[in-house]
Amino acid sequence: MNGPNPAIKHPVQMHTRIGFLKPLIDAPNIEIGDYTYYDDPEGPDRFAEKCVLHHYPFIGDKLIIGKFCAIAEGARFIMNGANHMLSGFSTYPFNIFGHGWEHGFETNACRGELRGDTVIGNDVWIGMEAVILPGVSIGNGSIVAARANVSRDVPPYAVVAGNPAKVVKMRFDAATVRRLVAIAWWDWPADKITRNLDAIRGSDIARLETAR
Repeated sequence: MNGPNPAIKHPVQMHTRIGFLKPLIDAPNIEIGDYTYYDDPEGPDRFAEKCVLHHYPFIGDKLIIGKFCAIAEGARFIMNGANHMLSGFSTYPFNIFGHGWEHGFETNACRGELRGDTVIGNDVWIGMEAVILPGVSIGNGSIVAARANVSRDVPPYAVVAGNPAKVVKMRFDAATVRRLVAIAWWDWPADKITRNLDAIRGSDIARLETAR
């Protein structure tokens, strides 16, 4: 056996609150890697509706989440559709209410203030009710604390907490982080991951580097 089938929506028997997101999400503007799961007592099936907010296809931004991520209940990904224009004196979205207020609104000016895709790396743990703001990149192996408000990029293997979220510590020293990123165990085939679970779960980087 080489682990669960990543195409199964509910991989943990008797716990349907846990779901692999890749087979649950069919939105073209959301990409999710194998084995990434969401845990919610109301079930993971409405992840896109509950957790990915203001995500409008016409804007063109994507939410990209890597493999082997763990996303806790109530995490929120705020997408570019939530942004208000900052280039003028008022941030009020007059244009969306119509009745003459839409005149003079320049779509291109709005697009110029978009922050791009939101990208979550592999093996990232996102805590309960954390908020990820538009255009943020979170590096591989990072941990986002519960109720953190992430407005800036997070380096690989960092632990961030607070509002605004700040790096409170690095999980490993810089040399080890570079080696872990180079190993990229999350891209290994399932049988190799299965053979080397002890090394992946362990703390001996040399053993992980020599995995077969």
